[in-house]
Amino acid sequence: MKYIDIHGHINFPEYDADREEVIKRAHDAGVGIITVGTGLESSKQAIHLAETHENMWAIVGIHPIDTHSDVAGQEFEGIKELVKHPKVVAIGECGLDYFHSTPEDIPQQKDLFEKHIILANEVEKPLMLHVRNGKTSETNAYQEAISILKKFAKVRGNFHFFAGTVKDATDIVEMGYVLSCTGVLTFARNYDEIVRSVPVTSIMSETDCPYVAPVPFRGKRCEPVHVIETVKKIAEIRADSLETVTAALLDNARTFFAI
Repeated sequence: MKYIDIHGHINFPEYDADREEVIKRAHDAGVGIITVGTGLESSKQAIHLAETHENMWAIVGIHPIDTHSDVAGQEFEGIKELVKHPKVVAIGECGLDYFHSTPEDIPQQKDLFEKHIILANEVEKPLMLHVRNGKTSETNAYQEAISILKKFAKVRGNFHFFAGTVKDATDIVEMGYVLSCTGVLTFARNYDEIVRSVPVTSIMSETDCPYVAPVPFRGKRCEPVHVIETVKKIAEIRADSLETVTAALLDNARTFFAI
């Protein structure tokens, strides 16, 4: 294993027709895969994939945009039964999503977020965090998430698909947390300053597949092997050697997820 996609969803229906071929392409390229659940069933699927494939692991939890669902509470009880599985390396993706939510959803999101944190504390596994700001800049979801984590968390967390500010990134790193970058880096310059300013020990690589395929795959379904393009871009932005950055990102993931 030379690379790792620390956040993707090959458990999603977009891969039902050719999932094994997608996994083989990643394996042949030396890409490890962490599959992330967004609810009870997708979390179970993530574990099944991890159990049946080499260099694969699972993350289990309930996505914040589903917290308003009537079944979210029942599903969380099921998540609690999955977290001790040896192939489960983190809890999530959980957090705050102000982009897809109404103000009425936020208290429920915060409540379930706190439950995920407490569960992660109990099993001593890190958090996979989904944090997204709303369409306006009135409330900073990153700062609110940081405040909740400082209050409740006893474990580390990764802010996946990081899209915050330099200050947000600095605050995250000062907490001992990390952030991960997607293929967005290959076609948008919004986060170059962040990638350059954050210590390489605080960065990990992901695809969030099937979404946001990197250049040169824009417009197509993303898959784990595409994480290689993100790693290349991180090295380019930081003006570091590809070999150094590739090794560092893999080491970061091994340390963070204890794999």
